[in-house]
Amino acid sequence: MRTAHVLCSSAVYFLALATPLLATERSFRVDGVQEASIADIHRAMEAGQLTAAALVQLYLDRIEAYDKNGPYINAIITINPRALERAAELDRQFAESGFVGPLHGIPFIVKDNYDTHDLPTTNGTLAMKDSYPPDDAYQVRKIREAGAIVLAKSNLAEFAMSGAFTVSSVLPGYTRNPYDPLRVTAGSSGGTAAAIAANFGTVGLGTDTGSSIRGPASHQSLVGFRTTMGLTSRDGIVPLSLSRDVGGPLARSVKDAVAVLQVIAGYDPADPVTKAAESNVAESYAAFLDEGGLDGAKIGAVRQMFPEDDTDPEVLAAMNQALEDMRNAGATIIDPVRIPALEEIQESFKRNAGRLKFDYNNYLASLGPDAPYKSLAEIIETDDYHPFLESRLARASEIEGPPKS
Repeated sequence: MRTAHVLCSSAVYFLALATPLLATERSFRVDGVQEASIADIHRAMEAGQLTAAALVQLYLDRIEAYDKNGPYINAIITINPRALERAAELDRQFAESGFVGPLHGIPFIVKDNYDTHDLPTTNGTLAMKDSYPPDDAYQVRKIREAGAIVLAKSNLAEFAMSGAFTVSSVLPGYTRNPYDPLRVTAGSSGGTAAAIAANFGTVGLGTDTGSSIRGPASHQSLVGFRTTMGLTSRDGIVPLSLSRDVGGPLARSVKDAVAVLQVIAGYDPADPVTKAAESNVAESYAAFLDEGGLDGAKIGAVRQMFPEDDTDPEVLAAMNQALEDMRNAGATIIDPVRIPALEEIQESFKRNAGRLKFDYNNYLASLGPDAPYKSLAEIIETDDYHPFLESRLARASEIEGPPKS
């Protein structure tokens, strides 16, 4: 059972499911939507028990009750004012010809470093609060084409710079963990993860440069994919370091995450690194959802990443239990596996933070003549950013020329 004010038992996903839900129906309590999966929602729609508009309203009611009120999750930066209009349109199309795509009517929470042509894309930075990109990020466009509804843009660690916490200059205060509001959400996709865990939307999109999908997923008992570089396009994602930036799903189950991955994976000419995806996208990722899939697999435990004398005992115990669970499921555990150059790789990661100025200036240029600023230096001059960024932005601004990697 999750935090009482925020989450409900996963045993039932709608209150009074047997009663048909109409687009105008408002008689349901704000906790009426309970961890519904994509498949659950589509079955209810096919049975005539749910409309996209009713579903959107249920999520909007939860956001109203719990995001800036009650436990004050503080995960949402912008709510899409046209979400109900989009849902009503999808309901009309469903009545005429069925689902428009595999994500029909599914409300998404999108991290606010994905470009959305109809909503501001702030990157968590007050200076960018009125920045309207000329078009959608590739992944946003693909989910919309598949029938999804962008319900809201979520908070993030400003500039996606922190993997430890989620705070920006756009919202006052930190995003809070729905399981325990006194605990962090991790970063930088903590806003998306908190919103999904609190049932503010069905699934979400996050980004990961170091651990920013995987960390929030772990902290909020979700599934998060940092995909192989090049499998999903980064076009329209505000960069931190393009040598490592990746976008991907955050969801309550592997099945839902896979459903999103199926839509967003593939070649995008706007991001040349995805060229390899032309021949490497699975025809059906769902086909790999095999309960016996670990049988015969080899999994290495890189103990260098969690040395016993420098790891929280409870975390270490959980990791060891996970290895044992995978062994019991048929995997061969190679323990330990040593990476000889791990320290050098970690130092290289720190050096690549020097890409920010170059990559961010290119992003601002992609916004066209209506971009609110033309360079990172102009944003730094505004002081419209969180104080924790000051020293890092100052160091980034000192780096001249294109990055070496």
